[in-house]
Amino acid sequence: MQRLDPRVVNLWRLHGALWGAIWTLCMIIPWLLWAWPLWLMAPVAALGAVWVTEVPPAAYSHFSYQVGPVDVRVTHGWWTRRVAVVLHSRIQHVDTRQGPLERAFGLATVVVYTAGSVGAMVGIPGLAEGQAEALRDRLAQLSGTDDAV
Repeated sequence: MQRLDPRVVNLWRLHGALWGAIWTLCMIIPWLLWAWPLWLMAPVAALGAVWVTEVPPAAYSHFSYQVGPVDVRVTHGWWTRRVAVVLHSRIQHVDTRQGPLERAFGLATVVVYTAGSVGAMVGIPGLAEGQAEALRDRLAQLSGTDDAV
């Protein structure tokens, strides 16, 4: 089983902090408009602090993937464990994605698309750019298509 790049933990922490800032603003507006007591924000702030500090390392330690001779396995989830198995013969195309924060961290996500509607897309986030491109090309080759983008 292969692990994600460790830099993804800080990326996930940054995502959590940005969402925490948005939720804080959403709580401040009622406080300003209707004089809600500030203690109502304490549980939201505590949950946000735990989310930013504890959840990303736990998610990282429970995320792995493996490219085998006939399939790709992606295992993730620290609360609910999920295992996705995609046969190479079922892969329709493979993409890499990078948002602005991922680019800043030098990371990318590989997305594997299959036929069907349920589970038709499996993502492997938090890979170093070069590693993501190599994995994308390898999966496209193993699937028998040259549709890697």
